[in-house]
Amino acid sequence: MNFKRVPNHIGVIPDGNRRWAETKGMSKEMGYENGIDPGFELYKTCLDLGIKEMTFYGFTQDNTKRPSAQTKAFQKACVDAVKVLCDRDASLLVVGNTDSSLFPSELLPYTKRVKFGDGKMKVNFLVNYSWWWDMNKAYLNGDALGNPRDYFYTNIASGDISRVDLVIRWGGRRRLSGFLPVQTIYSDFFIVDELWPDYRTEHLYDALKWYETQDITLGG
Repeated sequence: MNFKRVPNHIGVIPDGNRRWAETKGMSKEMGYENGIDPGFELYKTCLDLGIKEMTFYGFTQDNTKRPSAQTKAFQKACVDAVKVLCDRDASLLVVGNTDSSLFPSELLPYTKRVKFGDGKMKVNFLVNYSWWWDMNKAYLNGDALGNPRDYFYTNIASGDISRVDLVIRWGGRRRLSGFLPVQTIYSDFFIVDELWPDYRTEHLYDALKWYETQDITLGG
């Protein structure tokens, strides 16, 4: 499809994996592995459309309060997704609290941006992420006696991630759930009611058609 305008950066909240698994008669943790292929279908279409950057919500520090079987399942799904991405064209950055034992050690090499293939798109992956951990880094790394505008953005943990133009959330929930609070201040927000493992390309097209109609003012 042709669009008059596409966002430079899309944020993806792939929600509904556990609910999807339950509808299929599976245990909840089985939903996460079924969320990997939809992510790559979405990535491929966005790459074809010329999207420059995507940020995927992997799991949060709050998510690790879930039962152990689920925690291990989404940790594994994140690692497996990165293994697949290694064979694609992307510039990968994984952002999350590496001081915690819940951060998968296999992803430590990607906490500095790594180029795969031609590196055609920036792909950011939030793993063991917390909005508070992210922003607190600015006060730990910055000059807290100065003007926050001078140091805050460059010193948050996710400072290498650009402003998000459009956030798309699957699963019908109407909330950001702590997703990049600094970069999403002026983001447009589109909800897909279908659960993430049921992703279809039409979901993305619907979001982009809607985005074309929005008046992007950034508060001005």
